Amino acid sequence: MAISRIHPLFLLLLLLLRAFALLPTQAAARGGHDLSDDGDHGSVSRNLLQDKPHITEEMTRGYMSNAELETAVHAFGSRCSNISRVYSIGKSVNDFPLLVIEISDKPRQREAEPAFKFIGNVHGDEPVGREVLMHLANWLCDNYLKDPLATLIVENMHLHILPTMNPDGFALRWRGNANNIDLNRDFPDQFFSVNNDINYRQPETRAIMNWVKQEHFTASASLHGGALVANYPWDGTKDTGKRYYGCPDDKTFRHMASVYSQSHYNMSLSKEFEGGITNGALWYPIYGGMQDWNYIHGGCFELTLEISDTKWPKAAELSVIWEHNRMSMLNLLASLIKSGVHGRIFAADTGRPIPGSVTIKGIDSKVRASRTFGDYHRIIVPGEKYEVMASMEGFRPKSTRIVLEQEAVNLDFILEPDGADGQMKLLRNDYGCRCGSGMMFHVEEAHIWLYLLVLCVVLTLYLVFKRKTASRLLAYRYSPRRPVAV
Repeated sequence: MAISRIHPLFLLLLLLLRAFALLPTQAAARGGHDLSDDGDHGSVSRNLLQDKPHITEEMTRGYMSNAELETAVHAFGSRCSNISRVYSIGKSVNDFPLLVIEISDKPRQREAEPAFKFIGNVHGDEPVGREVLMHLANWLCDNYLKDPLATLIVENMHLHILPTMNPDGFALRWRGNANNIDLNRDFPDQFFSVNNDINYRQPETRAIMNWVKQEHFTASASLHGGALVANYPWDGTKDTGKRYYGCPDDKTFRHMASVYSQSHYNMSLSKEFEGGITNGALWYPIYGGMQDWNYIHGGCFELTLEISDTKWPKAAELSVIWEHNRMSMLNLLASLIKSGVHGRIFAADTGRPIPGSVTIKGIDSKVRASRTFGDYHRIIVPGEKYEVMASMEGFRPKSTRIVLEQEAVNLDFILEPDGADGQMKLLRNDYGCRCGSGMMFHVEEAHIWLYLLVLCVVLTLYLVFKRKTASRLLAYRYSPRRPVAV
């Protein structure tokens, strides 16, 4: 009797141990290889070199301080309130607000239009982007309804401008943030798990990541200094080798980079970079970069734009740098509207928009439609033929062929439910929750073992309780007619 009672508990113990063993650890779940062998979650490998450039008071004269920039942003919001709003996406290490200017004819509304973001001052010692982006905002405000290009941009897209991502680094006059971390090495990386521990991620990085999740950005660009070139993904390679390593949308990225370079005063004339553009991994590989993360996790086509040969040029040169980059910035924005394929995805049974995905045959990447309007904006190279397919779980995919000339193609998809119970597979609320039967009962292997673990614990407690109860009733085992409460 004793052996027969212990045996089930022993089996349950084995199940518990197996469940614990099969639950994935954080490192295994995130995958990749750590670039650092210091055992400190990669924090040392992400620290900057100790040799910081010496930036004098003379060099900073004429640049806006952080306080002056904040004042300028709010002043712009007041002066151009009809086509803009100012909002914050978070704060820096030293508690400085990361303020964004949104420019649109309907800046406080969601629309089925492409969204673009410009980010400046990623590196503290590269402040040119701060000044140039304020020039851009003011130019759009001053020329709206006067200049056709300004009017096109304001009325057909939502432009978000973050003049400084790294205000603390600017104030400290060094590359990293207040913790001396290079923010353009702080994002999760596709090849190495060095930045996968969220506890070590910088607040500025988290702010950008949350921002990308909240907004439905089509494309973006960050402004840097120290070279004159338009850089595009991938920024690194699997084996850390320095060579050309293109992403699935390599042709599209080269087109975007060329739009910027060819519109620039002299970027395309570069002797170092053919056509004034470069693949990041070919130039010099980096890991944890913002550019690759945007493309992989946000479906956002981002360029890294080096717009000044000098990291910290004299303030007297800023107006010239702005003029050299003005048409490049405007043409890059306009290309999102004037080219590519745009449309919405609807459910045939309800007529409501759905957040499906759009793929191009031969290109291994997806662009997701927005939850609110089901709108998508796919950047592709003009002058070619494409097969475009829309898909959504619970619906039958649909594809069509298009010829993309120099003008954009508008293409809506109406997807039929997949079978008689297709409608039940997608019960989507206004918060974007997809609660179809397939989703509801789909559980990953790790979660199954977690549920089994809880079940085993409950069963173990039950058996222990039952055994104690049996012991208390042992004195009455010779009285079979005595009632037992269960």
